[in-house]
Amino acid sequence: MKEESEKMIAEHLFSTREENFVHSSFDQEIAFYESICSGNIELVRMLATPLCSEGYGILSNDSVRNMQYHFAISAAMIARFCIRSGMSPEDAYHLSDIFIMKADKCRTIAEIHAVHAEMLEGYTRQMCRVRNSRIYSKQIVKTLDYISDHLHSRIMLEDAASHLHLSAAYLSRLFKSEVGMTFIDYVNQKKIESAANLLRYSEYSTLEISNLLAFSSQSYFIKIFKKYMNMTPGDYKAAYQMPDFQNQAI
Repeated sequence: MKEESEKMIAEHLFSTREENFVHSSFDQEIAFYESICSGNIELVRMLATPLCSEGYGILSNDSVRNMQYHFAISAAMIARFCIRSGMSPEDAYHLSDIFIMKADKCRTIAEIHAVHAEMLEGYTRQMCRVRNSRIYSKQIVKTLDYISDHLHSRIMLEDAASHLHLSAAYLSRLFKSEVGMTFIDYVNQKKIESAANLLRYSEYSTLEISNLLAFSSQSYFIKIFKKYMNMTPGDYKAAYQMPDFQNQAI
């Protein structure tokens, strides 16, 4: 049930971004590539723009072939950014080859969009593993993956431990030893980072973001946000929301 809920939220965020697309600035384009390299799948979904939307050049008069060409360019750009951020060239180009071949077999624009979304998620999740594997044990990497995959749910230490077939007490000690903070502090930090991205790159209200990230109440969300960001969600939105989204609001 949790997985279905998370999938619905992700699809809603992605479809909202597509339906309300405005040609992104260069800064936002760089932010998109960096979001992939950071392993932040939610931010990737918010910053991703549809292939061959406004601002894309015409590489073929055939609409499907035109999109396939742009898909190959997108794959090449993402691979190079990921290599620069630590992914091995072999892995980066292997992923690129796989997805370009899948796109080449597509016969409709909708199919290419679906493969493009799959590619973005594939690279982003691989970058998350690359970044985590540098400093953490396999058990903690799997724990961090679990937290990332359940960010829109209420995340409990006992549930994560059960998922990894570990005792809660052992996972708690291991997590604090390797990550340097408690499990719940890390979960709250990641939820607040996600909330900050939603405030910057979407028009969701404080209440909507609180609900999306499964906080027990809006007041508790504001309290935790202030703890990590030293300001309220409203103040943060006013100070840091991207100009593109401010213009949409107007």
